[in-house]
Amino acid sequence: MYLLVIVINDSTNVSKILKKFLEIDIRGATIIDSKGMGRILSTEIPAFSSLRKFLSGAENEVENHTIFSVIRTEETLQRAIDEINKIINFEKPGSGIMFTIPVISVYGLAPAISKGDK
Repeated sequence: MYLLVIVINDSTNVSKILKKFLEIDIRGATIIDSKGMGRILSTEIPAFSSLRKFLSGAENEVENHTIFSVIRTEETLQRAIDEINKIINFEKPGSGIMFTIPVISVYGLAPAISKGDK
């Protein structure tokens, strides 16, 4: 099993990703609002104040959304990564980050619908 973590800056992509998850039988994800290091430093440390121009918007406005999902198989994980890469260009600065972590144990995960993701 794997933990897929996606931090994105464009909130319109959250629902697109969740819809794709359902299409590939990923039935659970947690979404939290988050704020990046650059946003914090640009308001607290004068040396980073030039970042404020790059990171436009209100200081207290949430800029990022972090999606966590435990995925059972490597095949499903790769399908999710492929679909997310169609939605978000992570090569573009400030677009977000995506990474995976191996998971040893999981408790309370919803059962798979399809036979391919057991």
